[in-house]
Amino acid sequence: MGAHHDHGQRQGRGHRHGHEHGAASSGHGRAFALGVILNTGFVLLEAGMGIVSGSMALVADAGHNLSDVLGLLIAWGASVLAARPPSERFTYGFKSSSILAALANAALLLAALGAILVETLRRLGDPQPVAGETMIAVAAAGIVVNTATALLFLRGRKTDLNIRGAFLHMAADAAVSAGVVAAGLLVVWTGRSWIDPVTGLAIVAVIAWGTWGLLKDAVKMALLAVPEGIDEAQVRAFLAARPGVSAVHDLHIWPMSTTETALTAHLVVPAGHPGDGFLNALAHDLMHDFGIGHATVQVETQAECALEPAGVV
Repeated sequence: MGAHHDHGQRQGRGHRHGHEHGAASSGHGRAFALGVILNTGFVLLEAGMGIVSGSMALVADAGHNLSDVLGLLIAWGASVLAARPPSERFTYGFKSSSILAALANAALLLAALGAILVETLRRLGDPQPVAGETMIAVAAAGIVVNTATALLFLRGRKTDLNIRGAFLHMAADAAVSAGVVAAGLLVVWTGRSWIDPVTGLAIVAVIAWGTWGLLKDAVKMALLAVPEGIDEAQVRAFLAARPGVSAVHDLHIWPMSTTETALTAHLVVPAGHPGDGFLNALAHDLMHDFGIGHATVQVETQAECALEPAGVV
């Protein structure tokens, strides 16, 4: 996450709004552009050579890499949108566009998987001659392209989930290309064409595994689940342990985007509003200890709130 700033706004007696915003990852625009150019060129090369050589493994990997190009474009667009300021209509800006991008990427991968799987199964039932040397050469180029693209996102992978996803996806693609090289060597050494569609099936399985994880995480975010790495019980205990707080209710923790987390909570403080210092320290500790950068806290003097029951949202 980039630079942060704190600010607060009093909202009537006993209310305070404090939050931090993380700068969007728009600084990776050059990395996205280079990644798209490199991978688009390689997709055209790999698909063409796969068709010419009759290699289903190359065609399968080209389909996967095409989905990677589209995924990079979507993630790039989301990072640009997330950097736009809020408006009267979109008071959070377009931060959640990164979550929509993750869902779109998962859908693209699933569509590509279906098409690749159908053709691979057809080839498995009727193996065709394959040019093993072509498989090896093109897949070796894929290792270089995917590794170079992964390195473009190396710097930001620890602070931005979208960037980390791009890095891990490209690193996995390099490993898949290495598998195609191995399959090409086996075809050359043994002359058995069925090795190629079997390798295609293995690639489909690898992509499906990664896609399931992406889809699961994206759906959780879209449903406003507590982000991974944050324990709701620990946050509740932390708030309840603040000086003067007798109860905590209406606690909600959800992802504003793939990089920012928001929280709202009602704190019962019988002695009255504890002051700005209490709230500023609370916002700082929530960010430092839990990575929650946008906290809105309502202070109440008695537990007679309509939202106090645990089952009420």
